[in-house]
Order: sequence, then structure tokens, then C-alpha cells
Amino acid sequence: MSGGRVSATPNEPPQLPDGILDELSSRLSRDDAPFLRHLAKQLSLEWADAPDNRLGYTRFEFDHHELFRRRRLRGSPGPVTIALHPRLKDDEKLYLHTLVHELLHAAGLVDHGNRHTELVNEVAPAPKLSESTVLRSMREEVLSGLPEQSWICGECGHTWERRRVSLPKRCPKCVRPFNSR
Repeated sequence: MSGGRVSATPNEPPQLPDGILDELSSRLSRDDAPFLRHLAKQLSLEWADAPDNRLGYTRFEFDHHELFRRRRLRGSPGPVTIALHPRLKDDEKLYLHTLVHELLHAAGLVDHGNRHTELVNEVAPAPKLSESTVLRSMREEVLSGLPEQSWICGECGHTWERRRVSLPKRCPKCVRPFNSR
């Protein structure tokens, strides 16, 4: 897939990278993604509202009953909008990962199953935490809202700054399984 730079001006909507719909078409059957062939005409992209906590979402104009009928008949889904969070403008890898995730939904692959995950990881794998300013800032937002700002080992009393959301498995000083005080 040819990437290209993400449209980063706030007045312009997000852009589809060249060849991304072709890339998805080569990997998906009509049974998997009945709406994919209609997306070139039916899809629009926009930036989501900044306060929204989702990185992206897909919105269909029709209700789920009509979409189910159109999916079964392999008809057009009607107008489809993908909204991406503006914080993705400066994080190309996470932008592509989120966009591909939402494009699969728009194409008719609505479940978050193994096939969906595999396709997203093949076409646009998620960036590592070290590669993504957005993921790091999201982690910091979560950490700052948690009541524990540091960990204290129940075995040796060692205290260290909390840098992760999940509970540590071991104390970094005594290496015993972590017991909090």
C-alpha cells in the first residue's frame, strides 16, 4: 500500500491514502465485505469532535435493519461517514491503523473478530507505544487519573513511580511477586 502523508490541516477533511481501497479489495471477498465496492462513491471522511474519546467511528445513514437487508442483497450501504479523532493528524501509523479498522466496518465487516484483527494487522499494523505520540499521551491521561501514582512493594517496602496502567507482576528491587501495601 502506498502511504502518503496524512492531511494535517484542520480545515481539510482526512484523506484516504492512495490504493487503500484496492489493497482491501485484494484481501476481502464479497461475502466478507459486501459494501466495499460501493465505498468509492458512498464514503466520506471527517474529523471527529476533539472531546470525543474514540480514535474513530463509522456512521451509516440507515438503521441496522436496513443495513442487514442491504448486506444480504449485496446492495449499496448508502452514505457512510468515517470520523477520525483530530489527534491522529500527527501520528501517521496510528492514523492508518484506525482508518483501516473503520474502513473494514464500512465495508461490512462489522464484528471485531479474528478476521477483522488479522486484516487490520496485515494492512496497517498498530504502532508500538514508543512509535506513537498519541498512544503515549493517552497512557499519560489514564495514569494521571488513577489514584495510585506510585507502587509500594509489600515485601521489601520499595517505592517506584507508576508508569503503566496494569499491576506489576514483580517488584523491580526484590523481584518477588508484587504485593501492594
